[in-house]
Amino acid sequence: MSDPPDSAPWTPPWPRWLNLSWLRWIEPWARLVTRLVVGAYLVWNVWSALTTPGAIWALAGAQSAQGVLWSELAVRIAVYVQMACGLAFIAGLLTRWAGLVCAIMFTITAVFALRSDGLDAAIPAVLLALIGLGMLARGPGPFNLRALLVGR
Repeated sequence: MSDPPDSAPWTPPWPRWLNLSWLRWIEPWARLVTRLVVGAYLVWNVWSALTTPGAIWALAGAQSAQGVLWSELAVRIAVYVQMACGLAFIAGLLTRWAGLVCAIMFTITAVFALRSDGLDAAIPAVLLALIGLGMLARGPGPFNLRALLVGR
């Protein structure tokens, strides 16, 4: 038995424009918009907790009622980490690290939300964890502060 002869690579039977591979130019812009929108959301979400006196105590009380150990410390860490992740996403600095931390933090948040309030309450945290994983895997893209400052 002999090997089959080499043939041309497979090409799909549909037109090339249907593959949407010609839309590769949109990828860096999509990453930029995702970074800016998610970063702004993360900062906006904790801004009132940082600027309103007693807001962190109220959040800690709510967490304590759900059975979170050391709720005051946990809330303080979560608020400051979420702010740092949001600012890192916006600037495009340390984006992969911020994505890792964001994925871990929102996975924990999703577990607590799923346990206490069900799937509908956990979905936003799950989506933010997945976005964090995307930032970890793909990085900030070409439009970031590091590229502006360092040139890389």
